[in-house]
Amino acid sequence: MTLDLTFTAHDIANTRFAISPLGEVMASVRVVKNPQAHPLLRPWADQVRRRLQDVDWHLLSDLVPVPTVVIAGFTCTPPATSVPDIDLELVTMRGAADRVRSDLDHIPGPRTKRVQALYDDPDKGLEQLAEEVGAYWEAAMAPYWPRIRSLLEGEILYRARLLAEGGIRRMLADLDDAVTWQDGTLRIRHRYASGARSLRGLGLLLVPCVFASPRVFSVTTPPYQPTVRYPPRGLATLWERRELDAPEALAAVLGRTRARLLAALDQPASTRELAQRAGLSEPGVNQHLTALRKAGLCTAHRTGRYVLYARTATAESLLSGRAPGS
Repeated sequence: MTLDLTFTAHDIANTRFAISPLGEVMASVRVVKNPQAHPLLRPWADQVRRRLQDVDWHLLSDLVPVPTVVIAGFTCTPPATSVPDIDLELVTMRGAADRVRSDLDHIPGPRTKRVQALYDDPDKGLEQLAEEVGAYWEAAMAPYWPRIRSLLEGEILYRARLLAEGGIRRMLADLDDAVTWQDGTLRIRHRYASGARSLRGLGLLLVPCVFASPRVFSVTTPPYQPTVRYPPRGLATLWERRELDAPEALAAVLGRTRARLLAALDQPASTRELAQRAGLSEPGVNQHLTALRKAGLCTAHRTGRYVLYARTATAESLLSGRAPGS
């Protein structure tokens, strides 16, 4: 099947990009529940599934069945800003009570007891869902977010360069193998939707989404801005181990041990794991991690009995020799 999105001049003028942490959460649930269908994302799924055993995410799971035909719009409303954080998107979701029933009415199949309770009392149900998403985020997403966000921002910069070189035709031409541009129409090979859809003068919101892989997802129903979520370039390299040697200049500033610990945080890790990697005692590692956290170079994420440390975007830039934000 093919979904055709037709553009007017107003639509071209209003087309924009955004990153959506909440959209990544919703798409990632599919991966956790069916990792064998997502080989490029399985390294992440294998790491987070055991940590999610300590998290209550039953309602979130019920809202993303496998196979996924459609996800209720209120769970991942197209972001109004280009780079919202998860807290802002959860505020938007909590305020979508008036959309819950109409969106769920469009979801095929019977409802679970938890989803029916959400339908019966949207305000209470959305509060529960927001709490579950927050806990899921801390366990499964937040430790990896600097790396994910860097990939997504790189994708948007790449698209911006293509737009500057050849206009919207050039920018959309290689968006995904399932997407083609022809005569003012974006054609998407789609599993479940077909036909021509107007963008209603609102333009198209393009959201690169790591956990959408290998599919392209679309939102075309009012009142939401028409949206296409697609896998970004470079996804195959995202979970590669890429431990970096600490630059001598960085070691001179931080001290060699702290620089080594940052380099060892190529993937989120516990204090015990870091101590084993670096050949240090756990109390010693804890002291160094406290200093690195205060300097904004690493973060800590607690989930039940797990505490994971992860490099920040600033630390990634320092280790790679790039200026932050470049």
